[in-house]
Amino acid sequence: MNLQTLPGLFISHGSPMLALNPEQVGPALQRLGLNLPKPEAIIVMSAHWESHALEVSTSVRAETWHDFRGFPPELYDIRYTAPGQPALAEDILHLFADAGLAAHANSTRPRDHGVWMPLLHMYPEADIPVIEISLPIDQSAEELYKIGQTLAALREKQILIIGSGSITHNLAELTWHGDAAQVPKWASGFRNYVVSKLAHRDYPAVLNYSSIPYMQQNHPTLEHLAPLFFAMGTGQLFSIVHSSFSMGSLGMDIYRFD
Repeated sequence: MNLQTLPGLFISHGSPMLALNPEQVGPALQRLGLNLPKPEAIIVMSAHWESHALEVSTSVRAETWHDFRGFPPELYDIRYTAPGQPALAEDILHLFADAGLAAHANSTRPRDHGVWMPLLHMYPEADIPVIEISLPIDQSAEELYKIGQTLAALREKQILIIGSGSITHNLAELTWHGDAAQVPKWASGFRNYVVSKLAHRDYPAVLNYSSIPYMQQNHPTLEHLAPLFFAMGTGQLFSIVHSSFSMGSLGMDIYRFD
């Protein structure tokens, strides 16, 4: 088989409602899925699996987890039934061990919406094996970057690597009902700074996230930005796949790393 090299991606996965109302990002994810060579497998680090130690899902077929409340009933009927791939999960655990990264197998973890919401648009047939790895939230940005670096070689085996989070994520500032006002400066300014640094390959400036302008206002907690550090580790050539805002200040950007 002639395997092709796939990129690493950072995907702003947005609200669970995007499964029902795709807005601009749904078609962008669909196009991305059509334009890439079909992956042999997909590895996802999601903002919604925070852990102390690094973990790897080894299940044969993880359950779809509706890890949210207060949304329309039809959202809870959605299932993303893609299989797991325990053999690849074991390979990932070996790669981590060889890199000196402590990691554990987890055979019971269900699949959160940070995994299935974007994949529902990219690969609706759910016929590609998916392996989720946890976000070890106590680790530094540099350590998360190293996790991405450790898996980067798998891209050459036609395996797609995704960090699923959000470029901005302050739920208290969102416009939940009605038309969103203009994107506030603190959201666009943060996003533009990150993009500028990535475009100039100044990765250290992004990993030094506490110095990014408007950091606290965009990310009162770190978990939705942290998957970006992981994705950055998978490739040195940055490009923008999609850029938009939802509900005023929720950044829906998708970035590619080759």
